[in-house]
Amino acid sequence: MPITVVKLGSSRKPSEGLRIGTVRRPPRGVPKLQFSKLDYYDVWLPSLSPSPQLVTIALQSKDEKSWKAFERKYRAEMKHPDAARLLDLLAALSHQTNFALLLRRREPLPPLHPQEPAGGAGSQILLKLSAPDRVSRHVAAGSMPN
Repeated sequence: MPITVVKLGSSRKPSEGLRIGTVRRPPRGVPKLQFSKLDYYDVWLPSLSPSPQLVTIALQSKDEKSWKAFERKYRAEMKHPDAARLLDLLAALSHQTNFALLLRRREPLPPLHPQEPAGGAGSQILLKLSAPDRVSRHVAAGSMPN
């Protein structure tokens, strides 16, 4: 099942499934009970967002070298046990259902890196880190139920 990356607050698409907000802070001025109704997200999972320090690095990225530094540091953050378990959960869920990862994106803002998809900073990294083959590795090792 597909994992899609969607801009926070964009219109919901029929096949999207559950919307998981992966932003550090919830939208300002929006009551929590309105997040889903206003197409922000259904559940909030800020643990998948880069740390505030890394967001600063990403926003200041001007070239390939500084972007690669952001990628390396974000991957390191996602290897911490709690984040790694969340990524394993997302990979397992991707075999059962559709869902969308919601990212904040300012407009107009081109991708911070030429090879980055339109989802915004870090979306390519999140998709790679939560790839379904994570589940395959765990199943093969016998560490995750089928």
